[in-house]
Amino acid sequence: MIAASRHSLRQAAARLARTAATPAARSYASTAPLGDRVVVAVGGNALQRRGERLTIENMLKAAADMAPTIATLAKEHELVLTHGNGPQVGELALERSAATFDVLGAESMGQIGYVLAQALSSAGCTTAPIICQVVVDPAHEAFRDPSKFVGPIYGAKEATALSQSLGWVMKPDGEYFRRVVPSPPPQEIVQVEAVRTLLEQSPDILPIACGGGGIPVSRIPSNPRTLTGVEAVIDKDRCGAKLANELDADGYIILTDGGGIWKNFGKPDAQEMKMASPEYLLGTKAGKNFPGSMGPKIQAAIDFVQNGKKGAWAAIGDLKDVSKIFDNEEGTIVREDVEEGVVWRGGKVAAPSTPKQSKEPHKSG
Repeated sequence: MIAASRHSLRQAAARLARTAATPAARSYASTAPLGDRVVVAVGGNALQRRGERLTIENMLKAAADMAPTIATLAKEHELVLTHGNGPQVGELALERSAATFDVLGAESMGQIGYVLAQALSSAGCTTAPIICQVVVDPAHEAFRDPSKFVGPIYGAKEATALSQSLGWVMKPDGEYFRRVVPSPPPQEIVQVEAVRTLLEQSPDILPIACGGGGIPVSRIPSNPRTLTGVEAVIDKDRCGAKLANELDADGYIILTDGGGIWKNFGKPDAQEMKMASPEYLLGTKAGKNFPGSMGPKIQAAIDFVQNGKKGAWAAIGDLKDVSKIFDNEEGTIVREDVEEGVVWRGGKVAAPSTPKQSKEPHKSG
């Protein structure tokens, strides 16, 4: 893990701001004497790497490794932390097959929030995990084509047996199979004002919000004030983008366990994008072959930039490189007005009409 100094992070953030064509101006009220307002999304797999057992001990160990980096960011920026829950909510579903995913999502949010709060406290950062309900449309097409990976990986025979015995929908995840559940887009974050108030009035406290994409709920049409749970898992990156937009954030960082956006990953001509515009990513359909993993991250970055204020930027990169992401030395920055639509690492600029589909280096929940 990289625990960058306060001075280096301040310099990095300043250099990133200077690269933007139209610098972001703070348009929100705040008592915090800090830098940019940034929402940071950490994947659920950051607390459970592949090959490791999903135990509280391993989660606490991974969180302790991550905490100094997040705590350093929180000292320099108005920070909101959100996190995934793919492995954790899937494991809970195995333990409690009768429970619905709104309840399991709430349980995983509390579990992971506690783990992060404990680790960050040890790093000198006080946190406030917030249980967030997120309204979705129960008639959305996502319920007809589940795409969100949850839980552990299985071999083909085991996946078939689980599908037949429990009625689970299973899809390939690399060379293995995982359960998939509906993942509708977030429409409304019910507790967003609580997050905003904490962020603006208590700058020494780090809000942890919308964990696992929030608890999926819908409003009863005959009584819209009444909420009811929905059987789904909201993608944490898309929910994080909505949270960042509603908080009028300057930046939105999606931290992974495998770097930024790549073209032809794993091949001799593989290239990582240094910067890309939303238009370029949409035009090349980057990530569309990976609807359960990298695709939503790219779409979330696009959504935030297109719906954000002038100069808003998003970034996708590895957790261990977070200080270098601010400096655009690692990962991929997504913003408007990128020359030719994309800049490749090494100073190469590709023609807009010729790029191939990106292939992702990781699967992050």
